[in-house]
Amino acid sequence: MFIGREKELLELTELFAKPGSSLVICRGRRRIGKSTLIENFGKSAARFFQFQGLPPRGGISIREQLASFGEQLVRQTRLPKVILESWPQAFSLLASQVGNEKTVLLLDEISWMANGAPDFAGYLKIAWDTEFKKKARLVLVLCGSVSSWLDKNILNNTGFVGRVSLALSLDELPLWACNEFWLKNRDRISAHEKLKVLAVTGGVPRYLEEIRPSLSAEENIRRLCFTKEGLLFNEFDQIFHDIFSQRSSMYREIVTALTEGSRQRTEINKLIGWERGGHLSEYLHDLELSGFIALDTVYGPKNGKATRLFKYRLSDNYLRFYLKCIAPRAANIKKGLYDATPLDEIIPWETITGLQFENLVLKNLSSLLPLIGVQPSVIKAASPYFQRATNRQKACQIDLLIHTRHSFYICEIKAGGRLTAGIIEEVKEKVLRLAAPKGVSVRTILVYEGEIDPGISRQGYFDYLVPFQGLLASSHR
Repeated sequence: MFIGREKELLELTELFAKPGSSLVICRGRRRIGKSTLIENFGKSAARFFQFQGLPPRGGISIREQLASFGEQLVRQTRLPKVILESWPQAFSLLASQVGNEKTVLLLDEISWMANGAPDFAGYLKIAWDTEFKKKARLVLVLCGSVSSWLDKNILNNTGFVGRVSLALSLDELPLWACNEFWLKNRDRISAHEKLKVLAVTGGVPRYLEEIRPSLSAEENIRRLCFTKEGLLFNEFDQIFHDIFSQRSSMYREIVTALTEGSRQRTEINKLIGWERGGHLSEYLHDLELSGFIALDTVYGPKNGKATRLFKYRLSDNYLRFYLKCIAPRAANIKKGLYDATPLDEIIPWETITGLQFENLVLKNLSSLLPLIGVQPSVIKAASPYFQRATNRQKACQIDLLIHTRHSFYICEIKAGGRLTAGIIEEVKEKVLRLAAPKGVSVRTILVYEGEIDPGISRQGYFDYLVPFQGLLASSHR
């Protein structure tokens, strides 16, 4: 099944319309569908080559990577078996197999391929300049889950300046695309049940592919998370080992510190107990590039410009669900003790659903905007907002503040249970505390999943009531 990614697929296909060859970067978290996207793009070409580096492990050598590359080369061409001695030789031999017909060449998990070869990027740059770029209709795609490697060695490498035609950074699928994974059952399954699944998987395609539409959310979650064979029971350690290798425990400490909510950098530093400074900024940047955390910048209400205030948010639903619900029970899961236990006795839905729902809404801003009649072109800023208490103002935190040229849209995001009219007073207090400039209109939005008290609609305080089902059904592309 290939769902979504229409925009990215179109951008890739259009590269064949330009003269000459193209170099493409495709990055994103593990399981996000990078390889699948390029494989589907490859169907539009006359020839498609795919090479993947060996996963990292202790003691792996350049010779082993080259041997694997050589085996893949022989399988996909008519070349006889060859012993590769160096990456320049490997690239030159590969280039000799590319003709002038439409060709897509994928070097997948390229950071693995480069493991142990400090000059790998330099050799690739030379091969591009002297051989690959001379091919008339070649699209060479460099793909990887270790986004920091691509960022450092390709995108921010002076040797590749002006050579990259397209840089794709794949995020989770939008909600309308996630909805498609329930197949013919999607119109018969409630938004509440879908939210339970998405609170675990987020919009990660590989996880969504495991949904069995005929099974309930509870049965799907139990099978994937609370059995020793489950994909999502074993996924966490593999992600961190494959992407962050020997430093995986340090990255785990950081994401663990963010499981209960957004934090400022100093708060994270305090929670993990590292020495002030250190490598924390580097690790946070790596996690952000990898798509696991998000940096939410506060934009000034008066001018809509970025301030120095910001927080880090664990934006990956699977990571939070694993750390809060799976990891503490890992030993008992291995013993099969949860095979018959009701999930409501295992999962603290009331403490996790809210944060997971916020992530889904924040990642689907483009689907929310049409439902509140806002054009993207008029937005000055859109982000979670917080302000510190001072002598002149009280502390304030808003789930999502959309700042247009003439209006503030204050968005309250709630999920689970029955929402009472008391939420109106909560939002009124936020509006009162917000240091909004004079002459700017303030509009209120409630994005929710669950039941709402009739009094909420009757009072008419919220300018827009957006149910989760509305986001799932949004046809915005």
